[in-house]
Amino acid sequence: MSTTPDTDNAVRAFVDGHYTAFLDDLGAWLRIPSVSADPARAGDVRRSAEWLAAHLTATGFPEVEIWETPGAPAVFAAWPSGDPDAPTVLVYGHHDVQPAAREDGWHTDPFDPVVKDGRLYARGAADDKGQVLFHTLGVRAHLAATGRTAPAVNLKLLIEGEEESGSPHFPELIQAHADRLVCDTVIVSDTGMWSEDTPTVCTGMRGLTDCQIDLYGPDQDIHSGSFGGAVPNPATEAARLAAALHHADRTVAVPGFYDGIVELTDRERELFAELPFDEAGWLRTAHSHGLLGETGYTTLERIWARPTAEVNGIAGGYQGPGGKTIVPSAAQLKLSFRLVAGQDTEQIQRSVREWVAASLPAGIRHEITFWGATRPCLTPLDHPALQSLVRAMGRAFDQKIRFTREGGSGPAADLRDVLGAPVLFLGISVPSDGWHAPNEKVELDLLVKGAETAAHLWADLAENGPV
Repeated sequence: MSTTPDTDNAVRAFVDGHYTAFLDDLGAWLRIPSVSADPARAGDVRRSAEWLAAHLTATGFPEVEIWETPGAPAVFAAWPSGDPDAPTVLVYGHHDVQPAAREDGWHTDPFDPVVKDGRLYARGAADDKGQVLFHTLGVRAHLAATGRTAPAVNLKLLIEGEEESGSPHFPELIQAHADRLVCDTVIVSDTGMWSEDTPTVCTGMRGLTDCQIDLYGPDQDIHSGSFGGAVPNPATEAARLAAALHHADRTVAVPGFYDGIVELTDRERELFAELPFDEAGWLRTAHSHGLLGETGYTTLERIWARPTAEVNGIAGGYQGPGGKTIVPSAAQLKLSFRLVAGQDTEQIQRSVREWVAASLPAGIRHEITFWGATRPCLTPLDHPALQSLVRAMGRAFDQKIRFTREGGSGPAADLRDVLGAPVLFLGISVPSDGWHAPNEKVELDLLVKGAETAAHLWADLAENGPV
């Protein structure tokens, strides 16, 4: 289907005409407190999956299934195109939410949605139920505008139930069902845009691996006057490790840390620089009083496209009131590493283990525990499927679409690696939506734009085809 004002108007008219019913449906789903981290809410998470499965069936998906995991259930749906040459697209999202309670600082009950001033307030409004559900309105608008009885692409959805708990069973789930999930492109709708006035497409997310280092010295706390200065102190060694983590230019000092990374291109740096970045405002959002990072890179480049190492916690020795003059028997260091395209999580873990072992003196025993890893994900700017998404979003927003990356991490790389398909990010949330915070909300006009983008995207991908 070629781009025409008539099709754009038809999509917009359908979305506007079904907006009220869509909002009612979203409100019903948001009332289900599907908190995956709380075992007491396991029944609610299941009820959320069942609600979504019923809604997808009512939308028209001929294949809808609830997929069990050792934890919370996921929902799978498929709607074949009927066209033999149609590409296959998989949409990913999640139906579980973060914990929330009125006493956390919410102005209203977090599971009783409230619409005010064009915004919908509820836990999950933006992360991620609102961004999942706009796809159901979008595919119906796509059908109405094109006169089709099935989407222009073979459309699949996989909506997991444990993302807010770290997706512990997600890799195994997609490996077990890889034959059902085969696709040409993955669309992740669990991300956001730069702002309401500056619509953007995310092209990548950083990976993550984190660990705890336990250091042991004397078999018990000992007198610092009798023994201090003559035996190794695990608290001192924890501090020395933390201090040695970076060079003076703030690059990470772990040998081999930067091996293989995909460097920013000049074009990407130019595109980042086009964004209306308010550094002072960003600092206020960060609740920080100054900037500091790797030399030679801007703030956006540092948080989106450069790998990092952070000390998340350091502990050891006496922490009570007053003094206690001891050499402590143990100390602890918690570290996290954000990774970029080209870095291998297993290699990074090996490098950290070797660096720690080489840095500690005799007399200090240590144990390192890694809690798993999330791999980085990056889509090249010139990928045809990304260009389809940019065109579809431009039609919905009626303006130029710019580019960002995400500094955080998610399961996108698992989908890419298992399914062998490029990952695109279609999200309409904005920073003020307050993911994981009290009074989470979503801008209702942006939900509408998300539905319109999805409606345009399926036709564009069918016509131009991901390769």
